[in-house]
Amino acid sequence: MPEKILITAAGSYGDVAPYTGVGARLRAAGHEVVLATHDTYAGLVRAAGLEFRPLPADPRAHRPDPAGPARPAGPGSRGALLRRAAAFIEELGGGIADAAHDDTALLLLSATTAPLGHHLAEALEIPSLDLPLVPGAPTGDFAPVVSGGRSLGRWGNRAAGRLSLRVVDRLYAGATAALRTRLGLPPATPRPLRRRAAAAGRPVLHGFSEVLVPRPADWRPGLEVVGNWWPWHAPDAQLPPIVEDFLAAGPPPVFLGFGSMAAGDGERLGDLAVRALRRAGLRGILQSGWAGLTARHPAGHADVLTIGDVPHALLFPRTAAVVHHCGAGTAAAGLRAGVPTVPVPVAADQPFWAHRLAALGAATAPIPFSELSADRLAHALTQATTGSERRRHATEAAHRLAAEDGTGAVLKAVERLRN
Repeated sequence: MPEKILITAAGSYGDVAPYTGVGARLRAAGHEVVLATHDTYAGLVRAAGLEFRPLPADPRAHRPDPAGPARPAGPGSRGALLRRAAAFIEELGGGIADAAHDDTALLLLSATTAPLGHHLAEALEIPSLDLPLVPGAPTGDFAPVVSGGRSLGRWGNRAAGRLSLRVVDRLYAGATAALRTRLGLPPATPRPLRRRAAAAGRPVLHGFSEVLVPRPADWRPGLEVVGNWWPWHAPDAQLPPIVEDFLAAGPPPVFLGFGSMAAGDGERLGDLAVRALRRAGLRGILQSGWAGLTARHPAGHADVLTIGDVPHALLFPRTAAVVHHCGAGTAAAGLRAGVPTVPVPVAADQPFWAHRLAALGAATAPIPFSELSADRLAHALTQATTGSERRRHATEAAHRLAAEDGTGAVLKAVERLRN
């Protein structure tokens, strides 16, 4: 039986899709690769030529409330978000062990699955490699990504980073205890395990670019920033004819989408987006996403198109600007395309990436989702699509991103572990 590399990833599309690019690169190098994730992404995994194995928990059932997390740090909204996260992790725990078969020789772990996967690697006596999409280790350079992107000062940033790790420990405590019991492992607390990993210099490869987040100088050796991992799509993939026709019918449109955010809010958001586009005198493409974003078309207007999923790598370079929630992958995709961004962060790490894009000069000032209006969006769209500074900064960033090889760094690390 050939030995296989098992990648585990859980969460929304943006939490999973980058690992199809990682898996495809490893497969092209001759490795047998399995990607374990939720059933809803099975087609995505298999299209990349990877073996699929299911993980439990439906990410849509634990999605953030769009009306709450955008409010500044209210204890109620934060508590609700943590309760949803804990419920998701409890469901996920048992499935991690089921995904590892006798043929598993190496575990590659996303940030969501790593706190569980480390125990599985211990029980199976196989190596593991952490591949997070966001920075997680405490640093003086910035506060934890879930704190909104604003610095608390070097001491405050480090203290908040350590507190953030303790919050994660609490979230995973029940699932970890149950998993260790199932695997026949003795009880263990997270802090000694982290100290042991740090002392051993265990590598952690971060799948984002130093264009947005330079590697902190106070990180321990082994914590590396290697560049983005892009979702796999077929080399001959093309945009649907309806999209091509729309692009050819006028000037470059603005893309608007909220990914896995704002579920059930699609009609209101669609109407708001259309009003903003028309006030700014722009055409637009709305991506429905989990929100079900849609636009009603009054007679005589053909300046807005609603679409389903298409590769951002194919669409974004042909737009005038992109409006989105600023998940890590979408934020990077906009930069890769060299187009300005209008950030509308909703929750979690999204305010962090929104502020990073704005600080780089490639985005307008973030508009918190709870403060989004047609007037504010129209003003931001005008800022993003007039003048050359934001596009110039985005284009410069795109050139730097093109020189990175994030999946190549993972391949090198995997081959060191396998030898």
